[in-house]
Amino acid sequence: MNTIVAIIIGFVAGAILTLAAYILARRAILRGKRDEILEKAEVEAEKIRNEKILQAKEKFLGLKAEHEQYIQEKNAQLREAESRIKQKENTLNQKSGDLDRKNKELEGIKASLKGQQDSLKRKEEEFDQRIAQANRQIESIAGMTAQEAKNQLLENMKAEARTEAQAYINDTIDEARLNAAKEAKRIVINTIQRTATETAIENAVTTFPIDNDEIKGRIIGREGRNIRALEAATGVEIVVDDTPDAILLSAFDPVRREVARLALHQLVIDGRIHPARIEEVVGKVQKQLEDEILETGKRTCIDLGIHGMSMELVRLIGRMKYRSSYGQNLLQHSREVANICSIMASELGLNPKIAKRAGLLHDIGKVSEEDPDLPHALLGMKLAEQYKEKPEICNAIGAHHEETEMTSLYAPIVLVGDAISGARPGARREVIESYIKRLKGMEDLAAAYPGVTKSYAIQAGRELRVIVGAEQVSDNEAEVLSGEIAKKIQDEMTYPGQVKITVIRETRSVAYAK
Repeated sequence: MNTIVAIIIGFVAGAILTLAAYILARRAILRGKRDEILEKAEVEAEKIRNEKILQAKEKFLGLKAEHEQYIQEKNAQLREAESRIKQKENTLNQKSGDLDRKNKELEGIKASLKGQQDSLKRKEEEFDQRIAQANRQIESIAGMTAQEAKNQLLENMKAEARTEAQAYINDTIDEARLNAAKEAKRIVINTIQRTATETAIENAVTTFPIDNDEIKGRIIGREGRNIRALEAATGVEIVVDDTPDAILLSAFDPVRREVARLALHQLVIDGRIHPARIEEVVGKVQKQLEDEILETGKRTCIDLGIHGMSMELVRLIGRMKYRSSYGQNLLQHSREVANICSIMASELGLNPKIAKRAGLLHDIGKVSEEDPDLPHALLGMKLAEQYKEKPEICNAIGAHHEETEMTSLYAPIVLVGDAISGARPGARREVIESYIKRLKGMEDLAAAYPGVTKSYAIQAGRELRVIVGAEQVSDNEAEVLSGEIAKKIQDEMTYPGQVKITVIRETRSVAYAK
């Protein structure tokens, strides 16, 4: 047993010794490899370091070359700039020399001109003295001054020119009269052919027909209480006079006149006419008329294919039915302008719906009850902006009378459409105020001439008769005067057809038998 243990121990000891020897040998081998690896690493590092040094040198040399080239280019540019500056300096020096030379030449010319001017001034003084001397001799021979002779010559030439001109005018007028009838027929036929629509003429007065005078008394009421209540409720002046079978309703607002007419109609049919009943009927009629106005506005928008409009604007469109402008119904005029603008916009390649909308709304300022001090075009633009219409529509409304700047192509279209509709033959009539103003203007124009004692516009302004003083105006001067008045009326006034001017000069001899 001991022998086995000893053998095992010996075997283990031998193994340990063998392992130790192997480990020592392995260490020696590893140490040799480490030295070899370190040596190789040092060689490789030295090689890499030398390569990097060479690369750095090459990079440095390249940068140095680029810098030298950049310096050379800059130097060349500086030399070129310096050369240009020197060249400009030489040019400026040359120009400066030329200017100095020209200044000297100008000074010489100026001195020469001054001498010539002095010489000319002396000659003018001598000439003026000779003319004055000659004028004195002529005045002494003629017995009048030069100014008097000049004035007399001018007056003689004017009188002769007037006579010749009037004779020529009379010949021309006589020649024109030969073809007047034929030309008048042609104009009338063309006018009739061009007039295609009827025009409703509305005034500030509405006539309400009644059957007998008993109804007048019932409308007036005891001590006039019914008529006062009706006027207070409607805002319309009711004129009850001697006109048979009629009562006049007077107001500038056509809507109020319509309310008064409808209310009177219902009261007369009902028979109960007293203040309380009047207020009740007027209230109902106003509500019915407002509904009808709104319905008219809606129907107009539907007929024209216009959608999405504010109800307040629709109501204003409906009110146009009861408003006229120069005798032309405003709603009919606006519909006509809308259609004209739509057609023109289509021809120009623009949006016809926008043009139609602007044309329909262009006169809404005339039916608004706000800001009466504003022109209707600007008031209409303000209303359109208030109810969120497009900017081009608002501008077209405000600029259709050129009271604001046009900023879109729709503005001139609306302006032209309004002019076409308003200027169409038969569309409008002349209001009484402008008619009276025109007649008064004719009379005043003629009365301003010296020698005129009276002037009368007759035959609805188609003839002007001018009465002159026989002592102040001769027969020839009367003939010239008629031509001058006719020319002045033609140049300064606007009127339909033609105006005949008749100058009347008469001599009266009056005696009294006592």
